[in-house]
Amino acid sequence: MPLHMSIAQSNEAGSPETHRVVACRGGEATALEERPVPAPGRGELLLRLRAVGLCGTDLFKLQNGTAARGSVLGHELVGEVAAIGDDVADFRPGDRVAVPHHVPCGACLYCRRGNETMCETFRENLLEPGGFADYILVRNRATVLAARRVPDGVADEAAVFMEPAACVLRGVNRSGMPPDGTAVILGGGSMGLLHLLVLRAVSPDIRAIVIDPLAERRTLAERLGAAATAAPGEAASDAVNARTDGAGADAVFDTVGGAATLAAGLGLTRQGGTVVLFAHAPEGAKADFDLNNVFKFERRIVGTYSAALEEQADIFDLLVAGRFDPTPLVTHRMPLDDFQRGVDLARSQQALKVLYTRSEGATRNADDSA
Repeated sequence: MPLHMSIAQSNEAGSPETHRVVACRGGEATALEERPVPAPGRGELLLRLRAVGLCGTDLFKLQNGTAARGSVLGHELVGEVAAIGDDVADFRPGDRVAVPHHVPCGACLYCRRGNETMCETFRENLLEPGGFADYILVRNRATVLAARRVPDGVADEAAVFMEPAACVLRGVNRSGMPPDGTAVILGGGSMGLLHLLVLRAVSPDIRAIVIDPLAERRTLAERLGAAATAAPGEAASDAVNARTDGAGADAVFDTVGGAATLAAGLGLTRQGGTVVLFAHAPEGAKADFDLNNVFKFERRIVGTYSAALEEQADIFDLLVAGRFDPTPLVTHRMPLDDFQRGVDLARSQQALKVLYTRSEGATRNADDSA
């Protein structure tokens, strides 16, 4: 049997010869391209896309033109196993799988010191060509160490958050938050509200205050369990002071990025509190704040980037147990054909979380062959 067939046909594993991907064309431009479907090698999985999330990092790379020409972004992924390579024992065609794109080596200095996301091996993208594609090849290391079969009780719309929620959990773990403390979340977008849901899943007694200029996002935050919400500025200070007897928050999570939000975060923390930097800052941005405000009052500024295997496992366990449900954050679902529409909705703050499904052509072909 030949390795590939026409797009209207399927081989025994259920994968066609070609598929559609959203390819970066330089700068902010993308285009839907037809490419060969990769074949899984030893220890690898081929996934048929079920859902992939549009991440703030994807938006950042497009806006700043840092995505390599021809590359395919997307890493918040749930797929269905279409084919398996030799020596794959834990997965079968038809399994739903959630898998991240980065896996550390586990042996270098960074991994041994608990900084797995700084590992050089971690930087390798183990999804080919990327999540914004009808079919995605999962490399051996991710298949063995990081891929997880999604049980029937967990929806695609929940499992797709495994990777971003694990990134949030890493920041929560690094913040030193007490289980009954007060947290401030700067930004009520998808990542800010994901912080709220992760905090509540990890420790229901944490009081979280969400700061965002949009009233509708503050309203949603309250529905999702925020103890309070406020607009930035004086209203934020009043809200935090009212709930901490003027002491300030134990931790502030900056999901916006930039010098101004760092300064605002420092102003909202208590003495001995922590500001967690979660978001990209504008290119070349420099912080400008009173150093003695950090030194004299033992405030901490903590950077946090991506997630290691431990956080991914912990978040997945919370999903399976039903303690963590991120599905209220999904506002739009559309095929890859409408990629730019999803980007525009997210940038204009008309969408909270956009999920993409397989291209319309791939869905038609699957229906025709059913």
